[in-house]
Amino acid sequence: MAFQNETLKKQYWRDNLRIIGWLLAVWAFVSFGCGIIFAEALNAIHIGGYPLGFWFAQQGSILTFVVLIFVYAKLMDRLDRKYGVQETEDAK
Repeated sequence: MAFQNETLKKQYWRDNLRIIGWLLAVWAFVSFGCGIIFAEALNAIHIGGYPLGFWFAQQGSILTFVVLIFVYAKLMDRLDRKYGVQETEDAK
């Protein structure tokens, strides 16, 4: 990855950190918010016989994290294309 000027490099990393920040915020909300803080309210709803708060604490945060990995990869592909630093087919 080679940037032609320092300004583009800083913009790229600022956009990258913004993406990471938003995705971490989503994961924190699901992990701590739904699994701990709002667990009692969510326990009124059941999925497969288990309270929703319990489900988020045990499975939901893990599944959310896996989905966020794919979302991050897609967003980074888009960001790389925007700044012209995408991987080429012959580089793989």
